Amino acid sequence: MTDLNRLSAAEAARRIAAGKLTSEALVAACLDRIRERDPQVQAWVHCDPEAALAQARAIDRAGARGLLAGVPVGFKDVIDTADMPTRYNSPIYRDHRPRTDAACVAMVRHEGGIVLGKTVTTEFASRMPGPTRNPHNLAHTPGGSSSGSAAAVADFMTPLAFGTQTGGSTVRPAAYCGITGYKPSFGTINRSGLKALAESLDTIGVMARTVEDCALLVHAVSARALPGFSSKPPGAPRIGLCRTPRWKEAAADTHAILENAASTLAKRGARLRDFDLPEDFDRLYEEQLLIMNFEAARALAYERFNHPGLLSTYLREKLEEHWHTPRAAYDAAMHHARQCRAVFPALFEGVDILLTPSAPGEAPKGIDSTGNSLFNRNWTLLGVPCVTLPAGSGSLGLPIGVQLVGRYDGDAQLLTWAEWARQALE
Repeated sequence: MTDLNRLSAAEAARRIAAGKLTSEALVAACLDRIRERDPQVQAWVHCDPEAALAQARAIDRAGARGLLAGVPVGFKDVIDTADMPTRYNSPIYRDHRPRTDAACVAMVRHEGGIVLGKTVTTEFASRMPGPTRNPHNLAHTPGGSSSGSAAAVADFMTPLAFGTQTGGSTVRPAAYCGITGYKPSFGTINRSGLKALAESLDTIGVMARTVEDCALLVHAVSARALPGFSSKPPGAPRIGLCRTPRWKEAAADTHAILENAASTLAKRGARLRDFDLPEDFDRLYEEQLLIMNFEAARALAYERFNHPGLLSTYLREKLEEHWHTPRAAYDAAMHHARQCRAVFPALFEGVDILLTPSAPGEAPKGIDSTGNSLFNRNWTLLGVPCVTLPAGSGSLGLPIGVQLVGRYDGDAQLLTWAEWARQALE
């Protein structure tokens, strides 16, 4: 019999709704896995087994109702939860307990989901990492800033978890950990109750082990449903192979896996062609950093002015530096980003999705760095939806993913073609 903690969320939900599985049994299996593995992986910053089991028993007594009825979900610890601490990986908030749930937490509860606990984040979802390790090799980073969410899903501690992405913090850790990560179109999931880092970029994303599970979770919590998503895609897509101007900065393993994925998808019927971004788009890589740092220096003004000694040295110096970034430079970067967003849909003429790297290579060794967001920042700034799929392993035996990019607000279509690609790449 399949270990219950290895079930997909969609399959678990179907079994619970049919009376073939109890939420209590599913949650207990996940908690057993956490007890077994989290002392090594360190994906969770807060998990209350009795509270999780109480939620599950209440669902079992009342009968399964809602898209997520009885299914456990992890939440990155920059997302407010009223019944457990939310610390943002900062000693400033050591004893912080929000008065209300974030919108996405409230909607998960409304749909019958079980709030399993809070997963480790980097400091305020910026660069300074937490203790989490990659479950495929504990000597390597899981990526960040959604470190704990990626590791917990990859290690079968939970079928679903929320992350966030301001640069590459959903797609990159999901790729490093060999799971599916989905950054929706900007604004798809309401951000009320999310600790802001950069208001023009912050996007709540989801992590799972299947595309169907990503679609299920976003459908449950999104102000925009996903009409048209199909787990049995018709036909095959038109794919633009987008190596990006930073192709030379990717590892040889990434080159080989992306090219092999493109070849495999073409053999399965995809109509493939090379896709080059306009030269002007190359500026987006640095503009994303400027916009993120400018906005973060203001979003974290309270912490910087009132508790500078409790910030990491790295973050404190970054906030001080970018407090002085000229407003004119920020405005120019935002203006150019808006121009690129306006012309991007026309570039999709003749293609349904783009195929591009998820990360420069395998997860780096050590946990002092969460890796490079080089292959994510431009898509985040454009606000378009992205999905990473596991596509192979590198020379170190660690996962490498490929990233699919869609049109803004074309999330259902992107997820449908991502499911087609998943099946083709298996």
